[in-house]
Amino acid sequence: MGEAERGESAPRLRISFWCANEHETQPSFASDAQIPDTWDCPRCGLPAGKDRENPPDAPRTEPYKTHLAYVRERRSDADGEAILAEALAKLRGEI
Repeated sequence: MGEAERGESAPRLRISFWCANEHETQPSFASDAQIPDTWDCPRCGLPAGKDRENPPDAPRTEPYKTHLAYVRERRSDADGEAILAEALAKLRGEI
């Protein structure tokens, strides 16, 4: 199946994008398409930009936190002791 059966292809542009690891990727876009500012590098997955000298920074990922870690951020040890004492008193029927 050649171009005669499918019709003429749309005019294309190949744009270079570079990631922080200096990988270059050249996706093609239709000439009338809006070109994105960043593109994911197919080799390492980092964001790639059009400026070779200033590629975008890698996204900052937060480490996984447990529910207890979030609670400890909001409450001090003294707060935890007071809440525990209140809950134990309620269970013992002291309140």
